[in-house]
Amino acid sequence: MENRTMLPSVSELSSRIARGESSAETLARALMARVQECEPSVQAWAWFDAAHLLAQAIDFDERRGRGEAGGPLAGLPVAVKDIIDVAGMPTEDGTVLHAGRIADSDAAVIAALRRAGGLPMGKTVTTELATYAAGKTRNPHDPSRSPGGSSSGSAAAVAAGMAPLAIGTQTNGSVIRPAAFCGVVGYKPGFGCIPRAGVLTQSPTLDHVGVFARSVEDAALLAQALFGHDARDPATRPLPAPPLFDIARGEAPALPRFAWVATPWWDRMARDAQAAFGGLLERLAGAASPCELPTGAADAIGWHRTIMEAEIAGSYEREYERGRDRLSDSLRAQIERGRRITAVEHRRAVERIGPLNRAFDALFSDFDAILTPATLGTAPRFEDGTGDPLMCTLWTYCGMPAVSLPLLRGGDGLPLGVQLVGRRGDDARLLRTARWLVAHLENP
Repeated sequence: MENRTMLPSVSELSSRIARGESSAETLARALMARVQECEPSVQAWAWFDAAHLLAQAIDFDERRGRGEAGGPLAGLPVAVKDIIDVAGMPTEDGTVLHAGRIADSDAAVIAALRRAGGLPMGKTVTTELATYAAGKTRNPHDPSRSPGGSSSGSAAAVAAGMAPLAIGTQTNGSVIRPAAFCGVVGYKPGFGCIPRAGVLTQSPTLDHVGVFARSVEDAALLAQALFGHDARDPATRPLPAPPLFDIARGEAPALPRFAWVATPWWDRMARDAQAAFGGLLERLAGAASPCELPTGAADAIGWHRTIMEAEIAGSYEREYERGRDRLSDSLRAQIERGRRITAVEHRRAVERIGPLNRAFDALFSDFDAILTPATLGTAPRFEDGTGDPLMCTLWTYCGMPAVSLPLLRGGDGLPLGVQLVGRRGDDARLLRTARWLVAHLENP
């Protein structure tokens, strides 16, 4: 998979299609051929119908020719995690309990995608109900390794060149971790930036929608199209979407400064990962300074678990009551622990989110982004599960924007993600800083 043919950037692809220099049909046919080549080994798709993709592309080209279609994602196919409703497509959520379910309407993000000219390409594999039990997807770099989870298929489809862009979700580490393991850019916007109406609800306090791409600019272009307010999602607000794409590709007004946070879990990192980050810090001498987490931040791991498991128990009550024997042992255990959490415990865990974010404000007065590992190491063996999300948990709990960049390699030659985290509400600055870091390391 390492020698895969790489497409131009998505902004260039969409511009060519919009100008009539290429067509959505041409791109769709190229991707269909790539799916046919890679899918037998990668198994990223829960549902893919080549004829349907081609029909969408031909229809787009015909409408573009009449001046009726366009947008920033003009004619670009986008892979969609199989917990997100796309009208007429199966949405089975990675569980036999939802087998045969067909969505009757689009999720808010799919409606936004279509308005921007994007084409829902198909449904990508998710772990069971977006938790920990793995699906069939393999890591494109090594089929004996995990692609991560729960957005397994979305990350793998982009990494294998089967899709130029993909949408996923994160409640703990489900965008950042698979992006790191598969060697692509994964971007989890700040909490409430992208509406979740029409997306499987796992934890209303923690669920985020995120994106996968091959570059920071590509991720910014897709995310910008999805940002917005939807009255059905109380986490969103009626604010103008920031110009993520333009800011991400713009020049930083000054040399960015990075707060290097090894985290209290550094001793759990694989030795080769520790060495790789040591080399990165040497290359960033003068731009990165070691910093400690605010007091009590390490406790967020327990607070996150309290919220997530209590809300999973509520969200999946029907599945547990009607089909607990068909749930994995890990999910059944999470639900049963969640059912024992009291309302007081849950409320206390939620109430700590705001103060912890405010404690980070002082750090962001001096630094543009937090620099930290995305995972504890490279992708684990497939049979060992989807990997530990520990390095993502704190930032998801806080609702802070985060991005994984495929900048390092482990001792086994597999991708190792570098995670940047931004202040909540400052996504555009984070993406601009991320793009600077990529360019700086590629062209020192």
